[in-house]
Amino acid sequence: MKNDRYVYYKDVKPQDMGGGVTRRVLAYSDDLMVVENTFEKGAVGSLHHHPHTQITYVVSGVFEFEIDGVKSIVKKGDTLLKMNDVVHGCVCQEAGVLLDIFNPYRQDFVND
Repeated sequence: MKNDRYVYYKDVKPQDMGGGVTRRVLAYSDDLMVVENTFEKGAVGSLHHHPHTQITYVVSGVFEFEIDGVKSIVKKGDTLLKMNDVVHGCVCQEAGVLLDIFNPYRQDFVND
């Protein structure tokens, strides 16, 4: 799937991440990756950090995010910037979908 010009949603099987979260790795190259995460109400994205810059777009739902110790409620249409190695995580307040964009791509998410 790496470097595929077209990635059809129907062909990408969701990965059960446990705790009410599913992940779909969509289009990606060495420099950029798009990942869809679906959260059930109450699901938690545990506090973590990684060496990738990440932008999250809230497609739907309501989430309480924590980025670098600061908490905020975000909703549909909001975006979040998480710089390299900044600690971040979330709790889903209302079931929804997050679209994550990473630079560079997350090798730990794929079997290349």
